[in-house]
Amino acid sequence: MLEAAADRVTAALDRADADNGHVDRHDTCLVVIGRGSSDPDANSNVSKVARMMVESLGLGWCETGFSGVTFPLVEPCLENVTKLGFKRIVVFPYFLFSGILIDRIYGFTDEVAARHPGIEFVKAGYLNDHDQVIATFADRVREILTGSNNMNCSMCKYRAQVLGFEDEVGLPQESHHHHVEGKGVTAPGSNVEDCDLCTTFCTGECRLREMDQHGHHHHGHSHDDHGHDHGHDHGHDHHDHGNGHDHHHHPYPQADHPLGPRSVLNRTKAGE
Repeated sequence: MLEAAADRVTAALDRADADNGHVDRHDTCLVVIGRGSSDPDANSNVSKVARMMVESLGLGWCETGFSGVTFPLVEPCLENVTKLGFKRIVVFPYFLFSGILIDRIYGFTDEVAARHPGIEFVKAGYLNDHDQVIATFADRVREILTGSNNMNCSMCKYRAQVLGFEDEVGLPQESHHHHVEGKGVTAPGSNVEDCDLCTTFCTGECRLREMDQHGHHHHGHSHDDHGHDHGHDHGHDHHDHGNGHDHHHHPYPQADHPLGPRSVLNRTKAGE
């Protein structure tokens, strides 16, 4: 997976050099954007990916951001990076698939880039169907067939007493997206043209406002309208919560962090 990630970033930098002129790698900052989770172990894995990539590629610096749930989100992360003095910032979504989240990452990148015309922003492609990704999938299948597969979440908050999350040990891991499952084209973000809050891409603000109105933005997740997994399963029975908002998730201690989902709430359409 690291080889696939490095290839995506290298290809983006090579294209930028060809189109806009060479920029030394020490003048380039890598920003890796992960999905974001209420589990600090899952978030730390993205930080590890960023650090291993920046050392292998010889770039000037690295930062880690997230598309939702935790902090920093894409926009505040990139705004902070603009203060570091780098000539080029390459943004890499550590994602397997396309969708609203990729659009959101690139959309916020474009907005920050427009505010800082003196810095070159490069949008690297996500992992997608890179050969090394396919090879990793094949390896995992072979490991399952031979019984040699190992979990990679030994410090997951559901397995270990992680500082600040001690009372979540042993709790079931449940889906965070019951509010939008099965909505299809009516799900938030599917029709930006009719949205009163967004212009060219879905920022997720409507879902955050709904959370505030219901007084439950401390669930530990952003209620973003996209399925995802954290790369592991804790063997719980999945059950249907229905449409009555009667499910309960453990509070995420950093749900109100100013650089997290709360940073999106004051966004409005340009010119309004």
